Amino acid sequence: MGIFTRFKDIVASNISAMLDKAEDPEKLIKLMIREMEDTLIEIKSSCAGTIASQKKVQRMLDEILEKEAFWKNKADLAVNKGRDDLARQALIEKRRFTQRAEAVENELTELAQIADQYRDDIQELESKLKSAREKQRVLVQRHIRASKKKKTQEEIRRADSAEVMQKFEEMETHIERMEAEADLVNYGRKNDLEQAFEDLEADDEIEGQLAALKSSKSLKNDDTTNA
Repeated sequence: MGIFTRFKDIVASNISAMLDKAEDPEKLIKLMIREMEDTLIEIKSSCAGTIASQKKVQRMLDEILEKEAFWKNKADLAVNKGRDDLARQALIEKRRFTQRAEAVENELTELAQIADQYRDDIQELESKLKSAREKQRVLVQRHIRASKKKKTQEEIRRADSAEVMQKFEEMETHIERMEAEADLVNYGRKNDLEQAFEDLEADDEIEGQLAALKSSKSLKNDDTTNA
């Protein structure tokens, strides 16, 4: 069974409300549009058939009216010729075609009304179909935007995942280790100026120790001699 069971269902439908309640709005709008298009084809076909019948009945009416006029003229001729008997027969024939003409005119009027109703239905359905196609366009755009947003959110979640964060931490640790190794290369080394002053201080210390040794040795020698 289709979404719509007859033309009135389509016209009376609230497309927006139906789409809001649908689990899959895009699929639903496609089905709605397809059914509207099929219904539109059927209505146009019926309208074309009615218009064709109109033309056929109109031709029939024209022929009947010609026959009615024909027997009226014959009745007039018979009266002018003093043939009342023929005039009566002609009027009987004329009445027969007059009655047929009235019936055909009624049929033609009904066909005209049906054709007009079909035209109104076609116009209304085309308007509804246009609205549905616009809804479809909007849904497609929304789907595209939603897909892009979803992809972006997935990328963000992926970037925030524990695995990614662990890789960043490992990278940071590796960089810190490299920086520490670079600092160790120059650890304990002083610049040239500092080294020069340290060398001077070391020289003074050695000279002092040497002088102390000499002084001690000189004192010992003097004690030996005096003894």
